Amino acid sequence: MASLWRLGVLCGAQGGRALFVRIPVVRPAQVSAFLQDQPAPGWCRTQHIHLSPNHYSGSKAASLHWTGERVVSVLLLGLIPAAYLNPGSAMDYSLAAALTLHSHWGLGQVVTDYVRGDALQKAVKAGILALSALTFAGLCNFNYHDVGICKAVAMLWKL
Repeated sequence: MASLWRLGVLCGAQGGRALFVRIPVVRPAQVSAFLQDQPAPGWCRTQHIHLSPNHYSGSKAASLHWTGERVVSVLLLGLIPAAYLNPGSAMDYSLAAALTLHSHWGLGQVVTDYVRGDALQKAVKAGILALSALTFAGLCNFNYHDVGICKAVAMLWKL
């Protein structure tokens, strides 16, 4: 088993000792105690980190959402070169949908991570939903009434 090493200075090295002292930090009993959210004996200056809220544990919806995010990300990796090679209205609308969905989910995660308070979080997420709807409507309008996303990017590259 690979073990993690720490700086000896941080957990009790005395003045004249070398800066890097190899002492294994992680032991199976400590990992088990950490995962069970119990204090680990002999652990130096630790802080418990909660990996996820309890009300999401065991939720299949969270797993499916995560999988959907990854599918859209991989889809974008293929759509961007395909849009360059084969521009058209189907590609424009596919890009509009995938880009809007990808940015909506990304901004939602930023709000989840950094906005505190249930009421404020709900308000900001409602604003993101409105922004995403306007973005998708604007991109569809641009695709229908103007040159489309693919040709617009090609025109920018020609400048």
